[in-house]
Amino acid sequence: MHRILFICHGNICRSTMAQSVMAELVRRAGREREFDIDSAATSYEEIGNPPHWGTETKLREMGIPLVPHRARIISPSEYDRWDHIIYMDGENRRGLKRILKSDPDGKVSRLLDWTDRPGDVADPWYTGNFDATYRDVLDGCTALLAALD
Repeated sequence: MHRILFICHGNICRSTMAQSVMAELVRRAGREREFDIDSAATSYEEIGNPPHWGTETKLREMGIPLVPHRARIISPSEYDRWDHIIYMDGENRRGLKRILKSDPDGKVSRLLDWTDRPGDVADPWYTGNFDATYRDVLDGCTALLAALD
């Protein structure tokens, strides 16, 4: 079983998009039984809120079902539950360090570091560009799924 937790600041844009995209890629590959996928935030700002309308709109446009989700924050006790804790940008990494304190098993990585073009997934909350975020998320999730073959 591959247990993956996607992380972003508020858990309403990027991490929820990644959770939905990864779940659909896994479903299309017929590998649902092999994966446990979730997402969480590093801040309390959006706790309990549904995914951002821009995320919902972009996923619908691309034919990707939006997973039922309400924003939540990662807790330190979750570290042992996940095989991969995958964040979107440097700010998320700092938040994870604050919450988890350490990464003794090397579970924490940045999504685009799984691709051939490492970097941050820009936050569409600020950029307004859900198209670019979707492209990055799809590339990262596709590469991650291939690596977990």
